[in-house]
Amino acid sequence: MENAPIFTNDGIVFGLLMLALGFVFYTESKETGFWSKFYKYIPGLLMCYMIPAVFNSLGLISADVSQTYYVASRYLLPASLVLLTISIDLKAVFNLGWKALVMFFTGTVGIIIGGPIAILIISTFSPETVGGAGFDAVWRGLATLAGSWIGGGANQAAMLEIYEFNQELYGGMVLVDIVVANIWMAVLLFGIGKKAKIDKWLKADNTAIDELKHRVQTFTDKITRNPSLTDIIVILMFAFVSVGIAHYGADVISKYLVDNFESVRNPKSALSSFGSSFFWLISIATLMGILLSFTKAKNYEGAGASKIGSVFIYILVATIGMKMDLGKIFENPGLILIGIVWMVIHAGLLILVAKLIKAPYFFLAVGSQANVGGAASAPVVAAAFHPSLATVGALLAVFGYVVGTYGAILCAELMKIASAG
Repeated sequence: MENAPIFTNDGIVFGLLMLALGFVFYTESKETGFWSKFYKYIPGLLMCYMIPAVFNSLGLISADVSQTYYVASRYLLPASLVLLTISIDLKAVFNLGWKALVMFFTGTVGIIIGGPIAILIISTFSPETVGGAGFDAVWRGLATLAGSWIGGGANQAAMLEIYEFNQELYGGMVLVDIVVANIWMAVLLFGIGKKAKIDKWLKADNTAIDELKHRVQTFTDKITRNPSLTDIIVILMFAFVSVGIAHYGADVISKYLVDNFESVRNPKSALSSFGSSFFWLISIATLMGILLSFTKAKNYEGAGASKIGSVFIYILVATIGMKMDLGKIFENPGLILIGIVWMVIHAGLLILVAKLIKAPYFFLAVGSQANVGGAASAPVVAAAFHPSLATVGALLAVFGYVVGTYGAILCAELMKIASAG
């Protein structure tokens, strides 16, 4: 294997990721001195993401070799969704109102129009970057980006099938996806540290979000107790039995739909994302957490259910950070530039609409990440505001899967027109 990382053993990789998390949390807890000043400007969550990115960029570890991201996204993410949802007040989530949906769809529209506008802008000074003929045409490759940035991996695969982009060139598009999406996630995480200032500038009304956080906090304070070993085992039982049910359900449902419905089986179909087991895994895990919130299981929040869920989320953040290679930002500057212009248009539209409707930064960040990051990172960004908000990110991300292929097809057709122009 060329450029194999120094550490390929996942035990060592996981140890390094936990070292990064431990270092960040320990230094962030310092109330005086250098670190207290440092974290005033740089959010701890961003550091949990960037240190593994540095490890990857230096060749110590590699997401291509390691299974840690797969394990975190398939086992710890659904477990965290169960534990962060177990004490949710569903009525208060719905009280968040229409602004959450408006910001989500604004993010979708930003991706749909961002692609063709980016092509038009770049073509004015570098037409060869957006050129290519037949199945090598750059717009076909960018269609896969649209699929990824509105929905997720299943939608991205669907777009590759629909537009038959040259698979030998596909690696370049995957690179743009990873680099640009990760830069944007870093920007969003940085913004979380400045959310009070941003909300003030947006003149945002945070009442519904504060009410949800207050309800959860009041409930938690009422039932808080010193957790016993039994409590922790029971919490982990709720989490991982639910994960087991979610995996079973995801396998059965996705297989049934693929076997019985041509529209799901056909990778070129707009409904193909319903054949993705990951889509069902996240949906079922979130549903399990919501169902448990109607039982006495919600009292385990008092023994630290959401804290354990947050641990899983931070491990996931570290494994997502490991996918970022800072050195690759400069590998294909033309394509990366298209991606950055595209993301700037997406961000600009979100900021404009947030300002117009006075939407909180929370809705902007989660609305964007539910599109661009999908189910793996939208709950991460939502939970960074408050653990009780992770469900909002998960629900919006699932929504992204549903509209992903339709939105991406519209975007691809507009990019085709822009390229022809």
